[in-house]
Amino acid sequence: MLKMLLAVDGSVHSLQAIDAVGRMARGGVPLEAVLLNVRNPPAFYGELPVLSIDEIEAAQIKAQDEVLTAAQTAATAAGVKVRSTERAVGLPAPEIVRVAGEQAVDQIVLGTHGRGAMGSLFIGSVAQQVVHLSKLPVLLVK
Repeated sequence: MLKMLLAVDGSVHSLQAIDAVGRMARGGVPLEAVLLNVRNPPAFYGELPVLSIDEIEAAQIKAQDEVLTAAQTAATAAGVKVRSTERAVGLPAPEIVRVAGEQAVDQIVLGTHGRGAMGSLFIGSVAQQVVHLSKLPVLLVK
């Protein structure tokens, strides 16, 4: 069975990646997926009371859970067996590659936003970084 890590961020592009994996599953490829949402660490400017920091953290976790729930619903509807959902905090590309290694997946799948830096006209910067950092095959979906 092929194990895939699907990096999701709630965008149309990540839904397209889910759909692409669903087409593979419906086509007879035995696979299961780990859904991953990575959020950047919070940036605090100035001093905040501890209560505010805890509230911000709780809101960010809630937002991640909402993205993962929607992605799991979409994946199930597309015919993808979801093995687990994961949350991570950090820079997206290194976290995607790290979690892929920890979960012992065979392939990483992510949608491309196409909003890369100058010179990266076809894929976004996160997708480009994942391709460069990963030792695993990476499927980019536009």
